Amino acid sequence: MLRPWKVSLGDRIEQSKSVPVYMQIIQALIRDIERGRLVSGTFLPSSRELADALNVNRKTVVLAYEDLIAQGWLSSAGTRGTMVSTSLPEPARGAAGRVQSSSDEHGVTADYHFAAPPERPLALPGGNGPKLDEGTPDGRLFPAELLARAFRSATQRASRDNRLQYRDPRGSEGLRESIAVMLKTQRGLPVTARNICITRGSQNGIFMAAQVLISPGDAVIVEALTYEPAVAAFAACGAKIVSVGLDGEGMDIDAVEQACRRHAVRAVFVTPHHQFPTTVALRPERRLRLIELARQFGFAIVEDDYDHEFHFESQPLLPMAGYAPSRVIYVGSLSKLLLPALRIGYIAAPEEVIDAVAHRVSLIDGMGNTLTEDTATELITSGELRRHARKVRQVYAKRRETFAVALDHSLGDLVDYAMPDGGLAFWLRFRNPADLDRVEKRGPEHGLRFAPSASFMTSPDAERGLRVGFASLTEHEAQSALGVLASAARPLDQS
Repeated sequence: MLRPWKVSLGDRIEQSKSVPVYMQIIQALIRDIERGRLVSGTFLPSSRELADALNVNRKTVVLAYEDLIAQGWLSSAGTRGTMVSTSLPEPARGAAGRVQSSSDEHGVTADYHFAAPPERPLALPGGNGPKLDEGTPDGRLFPAELLARAFRSATQRASRDNRLQYRDPRGSEGLRESIAVMLKTQRGLPVTARNICITRGSQNGIFMAAQVLISPGDAVIVEALTYEPAVAAFAACGAKIVSVGLDGEGMDIDAVEQACRRHAVRAVFVTPHHQFPTTVALRPERRLRLIELARQFGFAIVEDDYDHEFHFESQPLLPMAGYAPSRVIYVGSLSKLLLPALRIGYIAAPEEVIDAVAHRVSLIDGMGNTLTEDTATELITSGELRRHARKVRQVYAKRRETFAVALDHSLGDLVDYAMPDGGLAFWLRFRNPADLDRVEKRGPEHGLRFAPSASFMTSPDAERGLRVGFASLTEHEAQSALGVLASAARPLDQS
């Protein structure tokens, strides 16, 4: 029989913590057992003795002991007291004989291999300073009460129809039908609800497309400047990323053909409507050549049409999926029209591809969010989404103009840009690379949050620049953020 154990929990038990005292005692005893300070067969103080030592109520210690006995950490020896269970394995020891532990009072560390995240996160950091996003809508423009009413109506209808159970991983049938009608009548896609799978935003849609297309080692072609999260999604599936150039008319199709002759290309990722990040449109003749190459080399085109709804000059080009539906996986989102927080995206593709995507959804998610999807359906069928779209297009068109004026005033002598025909962002090219270097170094020091130029680049010789959104900012907010950007860009003796 091992006796006695010296009480050493006092410095780890705090009455002021949000964690109940009995749970703190449990955690402290388990840590001592894991570390080998309490070995099998060691008798613990009586509940009264430990309560006096810790200056807590005896019932608190009794509760902790009973919980640990029930879990198997401790065992009751009748009148002899309570001891560490003799059935526990010996604690693991390192090479130097020290007991290894993955946790302490300050947190938990992993004792196994895992894929660590990159040093620079994909999302913009949080904070209270000015934010220049990459082209998000202004969520303040959507009436909260309208959303609440639609959510309440959708909830009541789903409960009445017994639709609050597990369901089709393709998503709400009503929303799929509504999106199919929208794509068919407004964008020329020959689709029905069977060709639609609802996803948790467009990024989830891109990842699902990558999942069904890519095996480790397959090549995926992207532009030298493109959407970093999409590249990361393909790479996470084991893709070999092949970068090709682009110019004022979009992707270099000659470079695509050359890459196809060198690599086993499984997919080409494009944002043809408003190229991300440069905002240029892929010209019709290049679109047709890309489709012909897809037929020749047998790859899929993943078309990310992330902000089709917002085009301010002339008539927007129809999606490539409209005239090559068998070669294109079309990814879209309602985030720009509704709210990013609702996380509603979709994939439009041949039915057998949708079946494969739905299987992947069932593996990682089971199903989407019935209530959120039904809420979106309510907003679409009631006409509220169409009315909101008309309103925000006018707002964003005006903000686009005032943002250009603010750009000229704050950065006119430092950057070049082309007024975007559509989308919710500008692409800024700095005339002097040193100015951009200063922005990226000093901007965060000023509290400014933005995506760095490297985040858009898949080739080291790609053009550097910044993509800055205008839609989410009022005129005053835009002037303030651009003022900070200009201050960070100029040499200290000029700022």
